[in-house]
Amino acid sequence: MDSIVQQYIPMADVIAKTFGSDVEVVIHDLTIPQNSVVYTVNNHVTGRQVGQSFNHLITDVLLSQNFTNDYSANYYFHTDDGRLIKSSTVLIRDHDKKVKGALCINVDTTKITQSINYLTSLLPQVPNNGPDPTPQFEDTSKMDHINEIANDLIDKTIGNKSVDSLRREEKIEMIRFMEQKGIFLIRGTIERVAEKLKISKVTVYSYIDEIKEKYNKG
Repeated sequence: MDSIVQQYIPMADVIAKTFGSDVEVVIHDLTIPQNSVVYTVNNHVTGRQVGQSFNHLITDVLLSQNFTNDYSANYYFHTDDGRLIKSSTVLIRDHDKKVKGALCINVDTTKITQSINYLTSLLPQVPNNGPDPTPQFEDTSKMDHINEIANDLIDKTIGNKSVDSLRREEKIEMIRFMEQKGIFLIRGTIERVAEKLKISKVTVYSYIDEIKEKYNKG
């Protein structure tokens, strides 16, 4: 585990002990993207295990409109058994401002939702007279920052391997991991991977198509 990331273990413990068993805290070491989960508390909430990889870092954190000052707060996802999880993630940086990891807080909303539903059932129903507009905006000023993180994840995923000696299957597996984690949703990452693996952009796209066809069958 990276020494900077390791310093956040007491914080994870105190958050979990303060807010109880429905609050899970997960620490990621992003210097090892494929096995980024290095510490968990109350992992019965989502079932996260040490040695697993990140799931929501790209789509719900880096690409979120709410991502600012190195954190994204209060996004939601469902567990495999249908429970709604409220989540927040903050990046961990070293003294040189390099991203080293992330700390995630996952709250099982089941008990809260049940209580709210019960209390709501006791109140008179108020009609909804109009749509609830959601403002849409795009903050392009942070894209350089996001690209820096994505490029670092790419570099860590490929590692220091001699790409000239990599078999085609090994390159496809790396691309499959990055595609699964949403890295290719970020502008410029296809070009970065092509450059790192010493293949063309067309080849990267063909590998992605091959991966989608293989894993979407059935």
